[in-house]
Amino acid sequence: MMLRKLDEDDFEYTTAQDKYFNYCLWPYMPVATVENKLRPVNLLFHSFQIVGVDERAFQIVQSIREAIGLFQTVWGIKWLGNRLVWEFYFYDYQRRERNISMQRVLEVIAPYIDCDVSPRDSFPYFMFSLDIDQELVSGTRKLETINMYIGNPGSTVSSGIAYAIGDRQTQLENFYFFFNAAQQLSDVASKICCSAHIDCQQIDIHQILWPELQNCQTICLANKQQCDTVYFSGINVDQLLIFLTKLGYPTKIIEFVKINRAKLSHLLYDVGFDYRAEKENIVILKSGYYGIF
Repeated sequence: MMLRKLDEDDFEYTTAQDKYFNYCLWPYMPVATVENKLRPVNLLFHSFQIVGVDERAFQIVQSIREAIGLFQTVWGIKWLGNRLVWEFYFYDYQRRERNISMQRVLEVIAPYIDCDVSPRDSFPYFMFSLDIDQELVSGTRKLETINMYIGNPGSTVSSGIAYAIGDRQTQLENFYFFFNAAQQLSDVASKICCSAHIDCQQIDIHQILWPELQNCQTICLANKQQCDTVYFSGINVDQLLIFLTKLGYPTKIIEFVKINRAKLSHLLYDVGFDYRAEKENIVILKSGYYGIF
């Protein structure tokens, strides 16, 4: 297995042509000056390094960028409590008229990743994602599932539905609902409590709706098969540090953000965690933070 060691000479810095998008690929304006700052991809590459992931992970990122362009792919770094994994998200809101399709991305990564799943490019999805880990990148396992996201017409808020597409079956996975954090906080609380995974008469809702992260742009709630999920979109670097610290991310990840805080202060971040209740406490099963490359 080939490994890459990163130092400051390997960092990617901002240019005047850089674009800024959140985890839904919605644009935002930087919240501080952008000169001599770090691109969000540096957080992804640093996570590759501390895990010791195969060099092919870097090559996959580069191949995707060359094929569909810079700042067009969302990455998620997922903390499972004892290990890091990743997810790459590909958006095209033109749906069936899309330029970025499952077929196109699978062809791009084919030299590195073996996949038996047939693309569903006739379906009106606006996004799909691929779960990435060391085993997949190193070639010891195949890509067996593509996550496909479609709209949810009739919802009173922005909403989506996720399906897991396998070689032989399609399975309903998640429902997503997006709320304006400043204007719809009471609706968020009501939605959190409308769940089979928690009892709000026993649970302090602030274990889920963290006061430290409520000052954000959008809060997304997801209903999943085994848990619920809350996402806080549009938080600053200090809020990111609160999130990483509170959820026990590896020390090297937290220290990297602390050391480079000034060079990451122009970005907005998106974070989320899967949870369910056990008696009076919330158990966090998985968490993640997001950026683009």
